[in-house]
Amino acid sequence: MIYVGLLFSSIFLGLGIPRSTAQVDTALRPANKETPEKVKVNNIFIIGNEKTKKSIILRELDFTTDYYYDWETFLEIIQADQKKIYNLRLFTSVEITPLITGDEEVEVLITVKERWYILPSLIFNLADRNFAEWWTNQGRDFSRVNYGLRLSHNNVAGRNEKLKFAGQLGFTKALDVQYSKPYIDKNQKHGLAAQFTYYNNKTLAIKSENNKQVFYTAPNEEVLRKNLAAAIRYTYRRSFYNFHFVTLGFNHTWINPLALEQSPNYFQHGSNTLRYLFLTYSFRHDRRDNISYATDGELLVFTATKYGVFFTEELDEVEVNLTANKYFKLSEKFHFNTGLTANWFLSASQPYTLVRGIGYSPNFIRGYELNVIEGQQLYVHKNSFRWKFFDYAFDISRTVPLDQFNTIPIRFYLSANFDHGFVKDRNNIPSNARLANKYLMGYGLGIDMVSFYDSVLRFEYSFNNTGSGNFFFNFKTPF
Repeated sequence: MIYVGLLFSSIFLGLGIPRSTAQVDTALRPANKETPEKVKVNNIFIIGNEKTKKSIILRELDFTTDYYYDWETFLEIIQADQKKIYNLRLFTSVEITPLITGDEEVEVLITVKERWYILPSLIFNLADRNFAEWWTNQGRDFSRVNYGLRLSHNNVAGRNEKLKFAGQLGFTKALDVQYSKPYIDKNQKHGLAAQFTYYNNKTLAIKSENNKQVFYTAPNEEVLRKNLAAAIRYTYRRSFYNFHFVTLGFNHTWINPLALEQSPNYFQHGSNTLRYLFLTYSFRHDRRDNISYATDGELLVFTATKYGVFFTEELDEVEVNLTANKYFKLSEKFHFNTGLTANWFLSASQPYTLVRGIGYSPNFIRGYELNVIEGQQLYVHKNSFRWKFFDYAFDISRTVPLDQFNTIPIRFYLSANFDHGFVKDRNNIPSNARLANKYLMGYGLGIDMVSFYDSVLRFEYSFNNTGSGNFFFNFKTPF
């Protein structure tokens, strides 16, 4: 996905993005050669938070004042807290420094550098699953591009509230409004979010054949699909790394009868409308050092969704998802990432709007970016061994006086990748039998560039076990 915003010129001029201070071990030990065996924190000072409320930062701290800590344990706590504060995605850098003021006493200084929170930007992205799909399968067709305007406020009132609005034209005409408030209570454990989305299409994927999507456009280019969705989400965060989400939403999809003539079983119940309530529970354990490009930690996500609540005449389905990723930091330059994803539907077949498989984000196997392998069960295991071979921070403060943009580090990683997986298609569709219900494997080399405000560019050449190889270009970290 390509984003072109007001800040995009900084990429061309500045060559990269601010590096996460949270990913670099800060020199936490004070200059004193003698350090105490245990310490008590007297005060916590925060500087640099011109917009962000102090309580949002203090919520991430695993230490408190007037309590004794073993010194080595205290340094480990500080390092972990530094990463948590950075992962709020409110700051370009975070540094926590203990200052020894007595035999067993310290003052703690937290220094942050705030991001630019109001980000108006142009939308310019591909409507297809990935760049390779657009470049090869769709013949680099620029009619399959979305464009529009996005306005995001990522720190409303300084409380990490997020307000986003997007108006989009092009291949998919869409309107999207989102608002999230992470904490609605004094103890900062409960949060709420809401979203409203509308979109329509004149070209529609109606099925897959030979493990590729088949699109249909009406002779007079009539609108083929209209979709309206609204949802509200409740969040509970009892501990630092564990989150619980409950989402209740409504979805209404209308399909042009012309599209149903091409794919009569698109909705499965004989009508050209599909309406349902859905209820989702999700548990998330997130202990990554950087949520945009992790090199250390782990991520565990379990999600169960019931499609069709109370009224199940049009849809009655259950979907279960599991993601388990582990990130090993072998040294400052080398790390190894491994991740398992599984997805299950309980029914033998689903409306095509719910169809999942390898090739649909986020489930893919490198080397199979040009294919979709659809089914009711999938398993994907991804692996990457990475070497950071370039890491440099450019100071452009003489050109750009704004603190949010005057430091532009760039990091490059060389990656060796191996993915494998399997899709179970209970319907055994003959036209997709080449890859469905088969063991799939992909491997290759790539270069990752971590760019402006934690965006990622990936350049990879991958082979698969059918014997084909190709160059692939992606805009997100694989896992």
